Amino acid sequence: MFFEDILRTLVTGESPCYTDRVKKYRARSVDQGDFSVERIMSEKKTKPAALMPRYSYFAVIFAFLFNTLVYTGSRWIAGKWPHHNIETPADRMIPFFAPSAAVYLGCYLFWAVNYILIARQEKEEVCRFFAGDFISRVVCLVCFLAFPTTNVRPELPPDGFWNQVMLWVYSVDAADNLFPSIHCLVSWFCYIGIRDREEIPVWYRRFSCVMALLVCVSTLTTKQHVLVDVAGGILLAELCFRIGKRPEVSGAYRKILDKVNDRMYRYVRK
Repeated sequence: MFFEDILRTLVTGESPCYTDRVKKYRARSVDQGDFSVERIMSEKKTKPAALMPRYSYFAVIFAFLFNTLVYTGSRWIAGKWPHHNIETPADRMIPFFAPSAAVYLGCYLFWAVNYILIARQEKEEVCRFFAGDFISRVVCLVCFLAFPTTNVRPELPPDGFWNQVMLWVYSVDAADNLFPSIHCLVSWFCYIGIRDREEIPVWYRRFSCVMALLVCVSTLTTKQHVLVDVAGGILLAELCFRIGKRPEVSGAYRKILDKVNDRMYRYVRK
């Protein structure tokens, strides 16, 4: 049923979120003695094909853009500032394992899938999640500027496929913006965002938990992060997720989201 819903959206453009609303409308209409198949079908035909509800598009796009701005902007500002190495003896005991780059880089697909699943919820849940997501990036920005961190990466010989991959990663991703780990932060958000959603199969929720933990491990075995970075990313995700659920926080986010969506769709209709 889980993958059937996704395939149905891709093929027919019917969002399960919208289909659930149609079912609720049908039940309510029967109770009120005002059931009309023609009216329901007419309402469905007016809905555009979508991978997620239209109110979620801006939330997802803004989350991606703001995350990029925080990461690249803080590097541009603090790149030449003194950085602190918070590596511990325990970190030095963790072996380097180049093939774990497959998880470290492959997690981007995991992020995309789960953020779309989260964005397919009702608007209130979407606002709660993305409000917490936004707050977490603000905290990251403060940390990256107030306490810039770095670590010592291993010197790798250019032998073997995975060593080549890691040498490329090191060349494009400087050893900064480490605490808290955004890799761990986003991966944990991907899990907790669907953790209590009963419409998503238990096996996929468990898979998301395992995948998030594997990403955290991969940040250590690729020597991209240290233990404190990982703990900081997970704890920050849990804290901001709970803050985002507060009515005054999600309500403020919803007001902004509604205003942006109204202006955006008013402009599109012109």
